[in-house]
Amino acid sequence: MFKKILIANRGEIAVRIARACRELGIQSVAIYSDADRQALHVRYADEAYYLGPSPARESYLCADKILAIARKCGADAIHPGYGFLAERADFAQACLDAGITFIGPKPSAIAAMGDKAVARATVAAAGVPVVPGTEGEGDLSDDQLLTIAPQIGFPLLIKATAGGGGKGMREVRSLEEMSALLRAARREAEAAFGDGNIYLEKLIPGARHIEFQILADHYGNIVHLGERECSIQRRHQKLVEESPSPLLAENPDLRARMGEVAVRAARAVGYVNAGTIEFLVDQAHNFYFLEMNTRLQVEHPVTEMVTGIDLVKEQILIAMGRPLRFTQEDVHLHGAAIECRINAEDPAHNFIPTIGQIRHLFTPAGPGVRLDSGIYAGYEITPYYDPLIAKLIVWGETRVEAIQRMRRALEELRIMGVQTNIPFHLSLMHTPRFIAGQYDTSFVDQHLVATQNGDEQTMAMLAAITAALAAHRQRPQKVTALSQPVRPASAWKWVGRWEFALR
Repeated sequence: MFKKILIANRGEIAVRIARACRELGIQSVAIYSDADRQALHVRYADEAYYLGPSPARESYLCADKILAIARKCGADAIHPGYGFLAERADFAQACLDAGITFIGPKPSAIAAMGDKAVARATVAAAGVPVVPGTEGEGDLSDDQLLTIAPQIGFPLLIKATAGGGGKGMREVRSLEEMSALLRAARREAEAAFGDGNIYLEKLIPGARHIEFQILADHYGNIVHLGERECSIQRRHQKLVEESPSPLLAENPDLRARMGEVAVRAARAVGYVNAGTIEFLVDQAHNFYFLEMNTRLQVEHPVTEMVTGIDLVKEQILIAMGRPLRFTQEDVHLHGAAIECRINAEDPAHNFIPTIGQIRHLFTPAGPGVRLDSGIYAGYEITPYYDPLIAKLIVWGETRVEAIQRMRRALEELRIMGVQTNIPFHLSLMHTPRFIAGQYDTSFVDQHLVATQNGDEQTMAMLAAITAALAAHRQRPQKVTALSQPVRPASAWKWVGRWEFALR
């Protein structure tokens, strides 16, 4: 049994892990940068240690500093959360070398599956279908990628081999624009993951993004916990996730085949702990391995809501050497769950990130509503990290009930002081195609964003109409306020006058 776990992360995921530790009776240790001195995860953990300056490269990406703190506080294990060092094989190995348990897969599995290019080659050798793209392993120069690109065919994607979350990803439509996009992708990947290596992958039009949650122990037991639909994306970054997938709910045979392939892909590298196998499903219902995330996913709560399994606790128990407490036959999906990522972004201005202090915070409640966040009234949102500040998750007996419950929860959630993407989510929850489950990875960029942003002329016209209506509504109120009220005679006086007239 672990006595103390250091959480090598920040924000809502650090709070989430600290809560799991508390329920298991394990002490939690937080780390923080200058920007996070007053963060909620620092307040919630049993201990907290200063890490370094605000930029991630000087704090949360500094493996040596984190290991030094772990040794200083006497931590038995380190939980990396997601992002930062979560998919760094060298960090996992350094933890093991220091005699500290890394709560995640073995370094060899991270190296094989965490590097997206290597993962493609590994699962292809195991007979798993992959999206056409850069084949083989190793770093490829820009010149090599420019030579290979026409053979793959446009449009295609530039993707970072380390990490995920859309960081270091660029869509390429022609060879002429590719050089600049390669440089931009490398810079972003280097800043986010400390690794600027990239690879190419064919862009499949009209595809659905569906992933399977995996759990595996040290004794060869591997199960999947069903799927999550992640096709609601903007610029390849997920915004909304749900389980089960509307597509697979109508195709149980497809779900069974994808689940079997997901388990086979994990078994190919001797995987241990929690992981996610991501697929693309084309319009003909052919599916292809996309990548494996060798860590806990941002969207893990929707799986927890429909299965009743606490994934963070399972991660910790597996890392302690416990066998899985259930088999594949024990896993059942009950009801439907939806997650909306609440970002500090302004959807009315092309989703530009926003910063500032949260003045007031009103959180939703009620049956089937869950809010994972690292914010509070008075919290300062800085420009140093990802704009994700909270995750709103709901559960319902049916998908329709889950959508209705999400609408209500979004209306109750009030974050005052900074702009957020809550209006976007509300709009999505009322969109007929989303309600019908008829969407793909291009849905947001092609429909919702264009509809919400509009052109400048339309926005100016709407502003003028709104101002005119507001002025019209205020005018009668002003006239009433200025005019002297005339008190009419009472009904009794009118009756008296009428009787007098009859005489």
